[in-house]
Amino acid sequence: MKRAIKGSYGYILLKRRYVVLRTVIFFGISLSLFIAGYAATGKKENLLTIVAILGCLPACKSMVNLIMFFRARGCSENTRNAAKPLEGRLVGMYDMYFTSYQKNFAISHMVVEGKVVLGYTESSKCDVKACQEHLQAMLKQGGFKDMTVKISDDLEKYCEQLHNLNQMKQEPSPEKDDEVRGVLYDISL
Repeated sequence: MKRAIKGSYGYILLKRRYVVLRTVIFFGISLSLFIAGYAATGKKENLLTIVAILGCLPACKSMVNLIMFFRARGCSENTRNAAKPLEGRLVGMYDMYFTSYQKNFAISHMVVEGKVVLGYTESSKCDVKACQEHLQAMLKQGGFKDMTVKISDDLEKYCEQLHNLNQMKQEPSPEKDDEVRGVLYDISL
């Protein structure tokens, strides 16, 4: 099985497959323990039933993770084909799905350059303004002040912004950009 790397194209799809398999295995182990205990003693009240119930805790956690991955939508092939050639020296991040207490934000493509974070969402349900505010707050919490976050829901506008950002002459700071990307990876699904 190919390893799912956060920020790479197809991450959500690969991770979804892995989480489905993991959830089925976890519930299967709990069910098999319960059946083994019942078969051995002839009643439900036994030690293996307790172990099976405790085994449901990680299984249920995995089920919640599964539900989140099924709600998330990754980057489409059309968006990838439009954004990839315009990345140039920038590092593209795909299939980013951010969650907050109020809303969830599906970002198909994203780049970081200096104090600018550009992102594109294909989801019509994504509140662009709330997403920008959420990401700015999370980056500020992560120690990155004065970051400009621009999320677009128009592919042509985003490609133009991506092209312009790539053409800007800035002092390269790959270490800082990597740190910002690390924070974004940490807060995404």
